[in-house]
Amino acid sequence: MKKYIGLIHYPIVDKTGETVTTSVTNLDIHDIARSAKTFGFDGYFIVTPIQKQHELVQKILDHWNTDYGNSYNPDRKEALSFIRLAESIENAKNKIKEIEGVEPYVVVTGANFEKFDGNTEQLRSAFQVDKRPMLLLFGTGWGLHASVTESADYKLEPLYGSSKDGYNHLSVRSAVAIYCDRLNRSL
Repeated sequence: MKKYIGLIHYPIVDKTGETVTTSVTNLDIHDIARSAKTFGFDGYFIVTPIQKQHELVQKILDHWNTDYGNSYNPDRKEALSFIRLAESIENAKNKIKEIEGVEPYVVVTGANFEKFDGNTEQLRSAFQVDKRPMLLLFGTGWGLHASVTESADYKLEPLYGSSKDGYNHLSVRSAVAIYCDRLNRSL
């Protein structure tokens, strides 16, 4: 099964619940690409409507693909080589459809979902029935906007830690790595 990650920068909610566009960060570019590559994902989409952020990401990718970084750290180049930029989630879905010939099954994550469709093992069962490629979306800021989560094909169970006080606030990079590992074991 083909698997893609999408790191969404819009539409995102901030801590007050307003819809915002978040900034792309260098750490998210590198670390998520490395996790996705390690666990056999087929692509990683950075989704932002802001052209200046596309230019920034492309500059970073060019450094590792064509400049000094290429010879300095070939492993980093390999991980970054399958990053794609998209202006919107719909644009990312269309790009996957062009590659795979079918629209992807959209899976969303969130730390504060009160209702969800199942865990990674149950997601595997869903994929045995629906053979489409998967686009696994992660939110930045305070999470994906409701318009994204409500239109998804599948809401994945939040990650729960062992904090006795209920603390649950991982970085998106950490959440991606954990879900990639769990999905790798399940699919």
